[in-house]
Amino acid sequence: MQLLGSIRVGNALGEGALWDAEAQALWWTDIEERKLFRYDWRGRSLGQYALPERLGSFGFVRNSEELVAAFETGFAFFSPARNTASWLKRIDGLGHGMRFNDGRVDCRGRFWAGTMAETEADTGNAELYCLTGDGSVHRRERGLTVSNGLCWSPDGRVMYLADSPRHAIWCYDFEAETGCISNRRTFAATPADAFPDGATVDSEGFLWSAQWGAGRVVRYAPNGGIERIVEVPASQPTCVAFGGPDMDLLFVTSARDGLGEEALRSQDGAGDVFVYRSDVKGLPEPQFHAARV
Repeated sequence: MQLLGSIRVGNALGEGALWDAEAQALWWTDIEERKLFRYDWRGRSLGQYALPERLGSFGFVRNSEELVAAFETGFAFFSPARNTASWLKRIDGLGHGMRFNDGRVDCRGRFWAGTMAETEADTGNAELYCLTGDGSVHRRERGLTVSNGLCWSPDGRVMYLADSPRHAIWCYDFEAETGCISNRRTFAATPADAFPDGATVDSEGFLWSAQWGAGRVVRYAPNGGIERIVEVPASQPTCVAFGGPDMDLLFVTSARDGLGEEALRSQDGAGDVFVYRSDVKGLPEPQFHAARV
């Protein structure tokens, strides 16, 4: 892996990176600053948008310039052009020690997002939800603390999900037709200093996991074995996404949040987006199938 450079943004908590193949642009969120970023790869220009709430994750919408979003307290369509949110569903209990976190669109056009506990009292109370195109919301998993690393195998038969404080990456059998998950088992466990964060799967079916605290991205084989470790020049990498004209660039978001003055001095790039040239390629992001579009 070759580090090509970085997009200098200094995010407090950069997250949720997704590549828009049609527009050749990288999107991501700074959760704590309530901002959405868009980097035009061809023009090398950066745009940013203010948000009504902290944005945990989002996805592209078929035949629309809107995004489907998991804000702090619920699901909405967000229009960057108009800077407006159209709420679909608020989730009871969110916004008071619990918020939405990582999410992604599956191969059938449904949007999934999980919640995370922000206080000790809410440990183990986070859940995973699925939003369908008609606006209905279904709870698919319970008993989580920080839902993270959501992604699927290229054939859509396996779903991956991490719970960061447990240092666990799980995999499930995934029924694409119904969106049902079953047979949870451990895919990989991380060391005590490495918290599994955002993830993606490449065209060969290997999982790439950003690991908060350890300053690294790990590529796991489909059997859970470590194929390689990529060192990142920041201790808190948060998410990974493949992109670029040939889908062979790996973008890694990161965070400054929680770092002391000494760490910030030694990690000049903390909060930036790092760009690597990869010898493997990623896959295009599925788009949300909204019934109204």
